[in-house]
Amino acid sequence: MPMAATRKLLSEAVAVALPPALAVLRTIADVAVPPACVGCRKPMASHDTLCPKCWLQVDFIRPPLCDRLGIPMAFGPEEAILSARAVSDPPAYDRARAVASHTGLMRDLAHRLKYGDQQHVVPLLSRLMAEAGRELLKDSNLLVPIPLGRYRLWRRSFNQAAVLARAVSRRCGVSCDPMLLERHRETPSQVGLSREQRQDNVRGAFRLAEARNEAVRGRKVTLVDDVVTTGATVDAAAQTLLRAGAARVDVLALTLVTEETTWRPQ
Repeated sequence: MPMAATRKLLSEAVAVALPPALAVLRTIADVAVPPACVGCRKPMASHDTLCPKCWLQVDFIRPPLCDRLGIPMAFGPEEAILSARAVSDPPAYDRARAVASHTGLMRDLAHRLKYGDQQHVVPLLSRLMAEAGRELLKDSNLLVPIPLGRYRLWRRSFNQAAVLARAVSRRCGVSCDPMLLERHRETPSQVGLSREQRQDNVRGAFRLAEARNEAVRGRKVTLVDDVVTTGATVDAAAQTLLRAGAARVDVLALTLVTEETTWRPQ
């Protein structure tokens, strides 16, 4: 039998045998690690989801919202509208979108990832981010996570924004470059700072990795972060990318601190 025909038969055999084998493996895995709610660990029928009670604890951001900042609006049409803040002090980035306000269960899940390295929450969070950022991602060329400073990265051992960006990339098919943007100087903690203080804190903190301008020039970039508070960090990062020649910069986050949100670090 010719080699090409043999390869074809083997490929067809594997294609037939693989789905049942994967189903068996999934069943074994479910017995070893039963599906549970990502929020409260209540037994569930499937993995990577929430129970009805936990879904109700998520303050999702839904229209109407500011087309530029992504913050929820009290009222308005379904089409694009701008908040007063977006008009009076527009950011460098074009649009921002987030899954939910930084409250309740979503705040807790963000902290579990960021401070507890509980990466079992990532499949659910990345799926929600891909849904919330659908309009951005369909027109994006590149995902770039907000980088950590070297000391914070060494202390934490991972960058939660990069973890989320990679997972979103696998879902939407947009390439991710975690090493493109660098935080070339350490910045003090932003907790407790006003918007103006945050802007001063991160001004000039970012740069492109050496000889990487061509990776950005003419491309539509989506910055990815876990939490956007005042927007100062993502705005400084967006300015860096735009100076390097990016055609446009959008922002996709897990949570967004809104005017109704009280910032209480854990």
